[in-house]
Amino acid sequence: MMELHDDDLKKFEAYGAPPLPQASVEGYVDHDNARIWYAVYGSGPAVILLHGGLGHSGNWGNQVPSLISSGRSVVLIDSRGHGRSSRDSRPYTYELMATDVLAVMDTLRLEKAPLVGWSDGACIALILAMKVPARIAGVFFFGCNMDPGGTREIEWPNPVIDRCLARHTKDYHQLSTTPDQFEVFFEAVGLMQRTQPTYYEHDLAAVESPVVIVQSEFDEFIKAEHAHDLARSIPGADLIILQGVSHFAPLQRPELFNKVVEAFLQNVAS
Repeated sequence: MMELHDDDLKKFEAYGAPPLPQASVEGYVDHDNARIWYAVYGSGPAVILLHGGLGHSGNWGNQVPSLISSGRSVVLIDSRGHGRSSRDSRPYTYELMATDVLAVMDTLRLEKAPLVGWSDGACIALILAMKVPARIAGVFFFGCNMDPGGTREIEWPNPVIDRCLARHTKDYHQLSTTPDQFEVFFEAVGLMQRTQPTYYEHDLAAVESPVVIVQSEFDEFIKAEHAHDLARSIPGADLIILQGVSHFAPLQRPELFNKVVEAFLQNVAS
């Protein structure tokens, strides 16, 4: 069977990612002035998937069935203010969203788990590996920076980014508790992304968990040299370059992305 590609994100813009399967557990955690949505799928050793900025857990629709079929349970979390999760009036910070992940882990009595993070979700994952290493079995760090120097100037016009943003806008209107506030949401997340995170080599050297830095050949947002710097800064980190894809690899070529995730999980004890 031929692999389905969506390199230009036309399918994603039109339909979103494939729908998620039936959850075995779904609920909310009230934490620090927000209601954080989570769900669990499948059974077996747990892996937590953390989505990117402006998106939501449904963006992992190409990954969840693959992980379930490999004998794992999958925990999805809508980041604070994203998807079905609410927020208060405070500015966004990656550190605050990291504490939300811990609150979900505590609710599920999940003592330790590997994290697969995409973009902003990767930043949250690595912060957790620095702050609470005993809880994090490993980090799959995809398409993200850990200091302001790691980002590229976006080249415009950019139809792929425009299509992704169109889908995020539509999904926000459908899922959010504040469906008419996408512009406010967009600006608040953008401010965080422009000014955070601010971690440097000496911070990253303290990471003890196994880490794989995954960078796409055509990432629109992250400098390739930053991925190399991260891999050098984190003890024992591996660097993987995904050929032929961009920041949206989980949507563009799911089989390619899923194989790399599965290889990471096989090398990490949860």
